[in-house]
Amino acid sequence: MSTTSATRPSAADSLTRWLPVLDRTALACVLLLIPLLLHAHGIAEVSLGIADFCFLARSAITRDWAWTRTYWFRVGLLWWGWVVLCSLPIRPFDLGEYGGPSLAQAVANLRFLVLVAAMEHAVLRGAKARRWMFGLIVAATIYMTVQSLFQFVFGFNMYGQPKSGGIILTGPFAKPRVGPPLARVLLPVLIPPAAALLARRRWGATLGAAALLVGGVVLMVLVNQRMPLVLTVFGLLIGGLLLRQMRMPVIAAAVCGGLLLAASPLIAPGVYHRLIGHTAHQMEYFPSSPYGELYTRALEIGLKNPISGLGADGFRYGCPNPRYFHPTFDGLVPDGGGKQICANHPHNPYMEALVNGGFPGLALFCWLCLAWLAPLARGLWRDPDPLRVGLFATAVIQLWPLASTSGFTSMPMGGWFFLLLGWGMAEARWRPRPAEAPPR
Repeated sequence: MSTTSATRPSAADSLTRWLPVLDRTALACVLLLIPLLLHAHGIAEVSLGIADFCFLARSAITRDWAWTRTYWFRVGLLWWGWVVLCSLPIRPFDLGEYGGPSLAQAVANLRFLVLVAAMEHAVLRGAKARRWMFGLIVAATIYMTVQSLFQFVFGFNMYGQPKSGGIILTGPFAKPRVGPPLARVLLPVLIPPAAALLARRRWGATLGAAALLVGGVVLMVLVNQRMPLVLTVFGLLIGGLLLRQMRMPVIAAAVCGGLLLAASPLIAPGVYHRLIGHTAHQMEYFPSSPYGELYTRALEIGLKNPISGLGADGFRYGCPNPRYFHPTFDGLVPDGGGKQICANHPHNPYMEALVNGGFPGLALFCWLCLAWLAPLARGLWRDPDPLRVGLFATAVIQLWPLASTSGFTSMPMGGWFFLLLGWGMAEARWRPRPAEAPPR
């Protein structure tokens, strides 16, 4: 009897046998997010949830919760907890004005924080897993690029869908939304090979690196979406700042993009009208432009709810409320646009944080952004690894305050940001430093 009990596996041993299954499943779900974010946002949510579950199950089995003590995760919990508190339907304290849907959205936002932690501490710990990640991101970039160029040449993409309004490329999508994901993935895809070519110190390789960077900028000009183009150039400038050998090619890419814009009235009038003419008009009358009206409305909501905001997804519900109608900053639109301007979010992550959690929520969100950027930037000035530079630049352009963006935690762009953020955190934690790299 004692022999039988000695050889019988314990409950802990039985659970431990599931660890390889959990690890492989989590990795598969994370990698699947890349194609799913392109064409199946709903299924992407399922894949994300399974990856989170596998990571939490692993932590429970191994009793390893050390990742919860990571600095950025603690700050993230503070931000998340505050938004949840602001979304609770507690009437005497004027919280949770929009009830269950707002609270559900607030609670669900935790899934993104867990995903980043899972990728950083477990899923992408191995170099092979990170190589798979890089390869699939490259494949997704090529897919969107080829579809966009095909549409530019023939007027419709490979699925038969035309340009939006006859001037904006939609890539593989039916709507003009290829620019934002391309702006994020181009940086970690273009910067490493460009840096590798420049390291050869040969004219042919240098021209090849310049061609890669120029091609990326030209592609974004042809896509004809203003903010993605500006953010792409900004991200490349960050790469040139950190990688000295890339500075001249980056300048060349920016100059070529400027020359293409200058020639656009002759070769692509639609590009000129949208990127130059329409942008100049919007900047001249920005306070009363659609973006100015959205920001006016968000600020008014924040000023009238300075402590708690309206809870998660508050702009969707609060924007149509006449209580928040206020003249635009220039006074040209007395009601700030009324209900007609309303969208699901204010098109800026910091304004969104203000609406969701008041000024304390905005302060916590700013703190969280800095807590994310700090580990991503660690060591890059002294030993800039090109892939890490690309991922750091991607995070900066996503978190840059002077930008128009999608909803911060809405699919698909929320998924792209947190996926790339988790990859960047994993590279920062596990990628060998130049001095630590094994000899060839």
